[in-house]
Amino acid sequence: MNFKEKYNEYLSAVEQGLAEYAAAMHFLPPVLTESMRYSLLAGGKRIRPVLFYAALDALGQDYLQEKELAVAIECIHTYSLIHDDLPAMDNDDFRRGKFSNHRVFGEANAILAGDALLSYAFDLLLRAAARDQRHLVAAQRLSHAAGAEGMIAGQSADLLYSGKEAGEKELLFIYENKTGRLISAPLEMAAVLADGNVEAAEAFGRNLGILFQLTDDILDEKGTDGRMGKTLGKDKIEDKLTCMKVFGMQKAEMLADEYVLKCRQAIADLTEQTDFFEGIVSLVRNRDH
Repeated sequence: MNFKEKYNEYLSAVEQGLAEYAAAMHFLPPVLTESMRYSLLAGGKRIRPVLFYAALDALGQDYLQEKELAVAIECIHTYSLIHDDLPAMDNDDFRRGKFSNHRVFGEANAILAGDALLSYAFDLLLRAAARDQRHLVAAQRLSHAAGAEGMIAGQSADLLYSGKEAGEKELLFIYENKTGRLISAPLEMAAVLADGNVEAAEAFGRNLGILFQLTDDILDEKGTDGRMGKTLGKDKIEDKLTCMKVFGMQKAEMLADEYVLKCRQAIADLTEQTDFFEGIVSLVRNRDH
């Protein structure tokens, strides 16, 4: 099975799980459920739960038994996107080629939809944690990555340094936390559940997250709105701290290639079944959306 077929296998399992859990949502008032489902089922690459399933599979686990955790991962990511698009944050009208949640349901309802998805994710994590010690530790990995020592810290720094003079150190902090932690966490969770090399999983995830954000910043300047599914060029207008601001296009491209090598080195320590993860690295580096 080639990379695309394998990715689609994991993606299909993720989408089935999301559809199943979304169908079971019946929260009141109905607009709350509708707004949660709108963003959760909006599509996308689903790279975080796909990485979770792929790592479990590579480490000899039955990934279909961990649907609860996969859905929790995507719920947290989706909530972060809803809030990231809000006028007080990145102020974006589009996400995944569709109107952002706040454009459809209003700003207040979008905030609540994000809050609800985060709370729902933690409900799923608590259920999983009750299974055994490994599931408890895996749930904690995701909890820490999503919170004040991970994604939220990165988002806070992203806002703090907008319009200010800052350099590579501050940029790396944003990359590692805002993006990297929630890409690394699914790999760490899989390693915990499979008694694998958690340090290698963390290293691969951290470097992949930095690579992902590097290419995202590069595409914000040279991509197209139609392919990316969101408004481009806003980072430069808002004077965000990005690799383009710190390094310029040529050095940013070179740095992305360096992180490709770092990812590949970490993969070898995580699993002998490297082909799929090599494909992920290539997908992230060469993507146009």
